[in-house]
Amino acid sequence: MPEPSAALASVQVDRSDGVVVLRVSGELDASSADELARPLKSALVDGVRGVVVDLTQVRFLGSAGLESLVTGSKRADGLGVPLLVVAVGRAVLRPIEATGLTAVFTLAETLEEALGRI
Repeated sequence: MPEPSAALASVQVDRSDGVVVLRVSGELDASSADELARPLKSALVDGVRGVVVDLTQVRFLGSAGLESLVTGSKRADGLGVPLLVVAVGRAVLRPIEATGLTAVFTLAETLEEALGRI
């Protein structure tokens, strides 16, 4: 039987030309935030040109999911690697805006826009 977090969130990782794209779907809450945190940490290594976290398929973004993004953002800054967050839906934008994280994250409206900015 799958773990509960597996049903809540999933992350597809694509690597191409030094850029890592994490396509997240489902719900990012306390029980599933590691589904994003682990691959995000793995993506942020020396030699990567940029990382995009695509949240267009996320239905819920809780504080633990935001914490995973903030941790990833700090790590990216330390490495000098751009990290962009694709966020368009109310379920994702509202918590980012309400917590003032629009000043922390580099946001894009589409994956294509984010990739073009790396």
